[in-house]
Amino acid sequence: MLQQYTKEFSYNLKLAAPVMAGMLGHTFVGLVDNIMVGQLGTAELAAVSLGNSFMFIAMSLGIGFSTAITPLVAEADGEGNFAKGKSALKHGLFLCTVLGIALFLAVLVAKPLMYLMKQPKEVVELAIPYLDLVAFSLIPMIMFQAFKQFSDGLSITKYPMYATLVSNIVNIVLNYLLIFGKFGFPEMGIIGAAIGTLVSRVVMIAFLWGILSYQAKAKEYVKNIKIFVLEKSMLSNLIKLGFPSALQMFFEVAIFTAAIWLSGILGKNPQAANQIALNLSSMTFMVAMGVSVAAMVRVGNQKGLQQFKELRRIAFSLFLLAFLLAGAFAVLFMLGNTLFPKMYVDLDDAKNLIDNTEVITIAAELLLVAALFQLSDGVQVVVLGALRGLQDVTIPTIITFVAYWIIGFPISYYLGLYTDFKSSGIWMGLLAGLTTSAILLFLRFNYLTKKLIATKEQE
Repeated sequence: MLQQYTKEFSYNLKLAAPVMAGMLGHTFVGLVDNIMVGQLGTAELAAVSLGNSFMFIAMSLGIGFSTAITPLVAEADGEGNFAKGKSALKHGLFLCTVLGIALFLAVLVAKPLMYLMKQPKEVVELAIPYLDLVAFSLIPMIMFQAFKQFSDGLSITKYPMYATLVSNIVNIVLNYLLIFGKFGFPEMGIIGAAIGTLVSRVVMIAFLWGILSYQAKAKEYVKNIKIFVLEKSMLSNLIKLGFPSALQMFFEVAIFTAAIWLSGILGKNPQAANQIALNLSSMTFMVAMGVSVAAMVRVGNQKGLQQFKELRRIAFSLFLLAFLLAGAFAVLFMLGNTLFPKMYVDLDDAKNLIDNTEVITIAAELLLVAALFQLSDGVQVVVLGALRGLQDVTIPTIITFVAYWIIGFPISYYLGLYTDFKSSGIWMGLLAGLTTSAILLFLRFNYLTKKLIATKEQE
């Protein structure tokens, strides 16, 4: 019985592993920024956290919208329909470019909100110039997502991974040179981190387009894209899928962003500790995202083939894989909850020793809560990917809103600000929201696939 699912693990991992590596690469940019900036002090680390909280919201909308490209390309690939696949890429690239520019401008307009959010003044003053540069990187980042989601849809998942790895190397080198002023470069602090992020994202999209243009299966898709020759039907289809997908990711990312802001109300040390726990949790979430993309691709392929029993079996194999991986991460967080935070601060800095020690203590507590929600977070994002593969997006959007904002956020707000749980209470709300989302999304997928199988059998 179990073997019918486990026999798919090899192919699932083959498809998902490059996506995992690529997604981890995005998060690794943040990890490098946080570790290097953390050496400057807790205020600088909190400033990067605050600036990136605006970026997380904007990126969630852009990345979430771009996921609409993958199931359309996967379905077209399953059908052997080249024209439909190229149309999905062209229209998706156009919409992602427009969205990237709009989100960049929106972040700039939203900057003054920092002064109204009861954040520490020294943190806000450091965060604003950092955000100016990082916000501009949204444009190449979201354009890259269009090519990445297209490549994933064709089951060519390794090339976005390569692009991300190259981007990370560029980011690490520039961070080292510009944050600390090495080898004659100016010492720019967190502004240097922002420049490294911007340049690395420009390199990332240029590299991916270049490699796809020489890849046999992809080159005819990515060359001679007449981006301004558009069809209303494909634009409408992408918006119909992309807008709810963007909202789904926004609702989840926004509650984690709210955790950053709530932590800021508690002080700079709780905010810095929250950033450490969030960064580590993001690393494990990106592994689950890799499995989610595999679910989106494989379910999309089976939908194109109209093989609904096989679709359900393959999806359940992916859910099981996600559950096992999440369990391993839960154990890792429990065992390393006091060790991992020490990577982010300088314990030899006598001047900031009290602050740094408090940050480690709070972060260790948060990682214990994060260990608990690994299972629900991993499962919910993979089920969500399978639902996107079915092109079912409206009801899942409602589910994610209810789970995170009707259930999760009120718990975070109350426990964090009005009880002695403080930072841990904020994360207990995240746990409640993620668990609710996982249960409701699974019930939705179970219902839909049973209905598709029954309808097929009646034909």
